[in-house]
Amino acid sequence: MKILVAGATGKTGTRLMNELVARGHDTVALVRDSSDTSQLPAQSEQRKGDLADLQDGVCEGCDAVIFAAGSGGDTSADMTDKIDRDGAIALIDQAAKSGVSRFVMLSSVGAENPDPDTEMGHYLQAKHDADEHLKASGLPYAILRPVALTEEDGEGAMVFGDDVDPKAKAARGDVAKALADAAMSAEWAGKTLLMQSA
Repeated sequence: MKILVAGATGKTGTRLMNELVARGHDTVALVRDSSDTSQLPAQSEQRKGDLADLQDGVCEGCDAVIFAAGSGGDTSADMTDKIDRDGAIALIDQAAKSGVSRFVMLSSVGAENPDPDTEMGHYLQAKHDADEHLKASGLPYAILRPVALTEEDGEGAMVFGDDVDPKAKAARGDVAKALADAAMSAEWAGKTLLMQSA
C-alpha cells in the first residue's frame, strides 16, 4: 500500500514510518518546510503540507492516510484547534476527495466524552470533533485511542477495547504498530478502540 502519514516527523510518527517501511509499504510523509526530516526512512516520499493551511491534492495516489500529528501539550488552545481539529478535518476531506481506501486516526483516551473542566478538556474536545467528522465522512476508517503515552518502544503486546485500564500506559512503539495494523487489517474497519501496552 501507499500510505500518507501526517505527523511523520513526530515521536510516534517516526516510529510509524519505520514500521510501515519494515512491512513493505510505500510511505509518504506530509512535512512542513520547517520539519526535521533527518529521522525519516530514506526511501520515503516527502510531500510539503501544513495542517494549519492544507492545500488540495496532498492525498492523491495514496491508498491510506494515517493522522498521527498533534499540536503538542504546550501549545495554545488556538493552535490545538488549528492542528488537532481543523487540520485533521481538512485532511479527512482531502482523503475523501482522493478516494483513499482507509483513514486511520490517532485519537486519545477521553475523546469519547471530553470533560471541559479538566486540564486536557480542550484538547480532547478537538480530538472528539475530528473523530466525529471522520465517522460522518463516509470514508472507511479506524480510530485508535491510546492511554497516556511513554517514550518506550514497547514489547508489541497490547490490550484493546473494554479491557483497557484508562490509567495504564501505552508505549509509542506499540502505538505505531497498532496504527500500522489499523491501516491494513479488515478487523479494524469502522472501529474505535482504546489501547494500552500489556
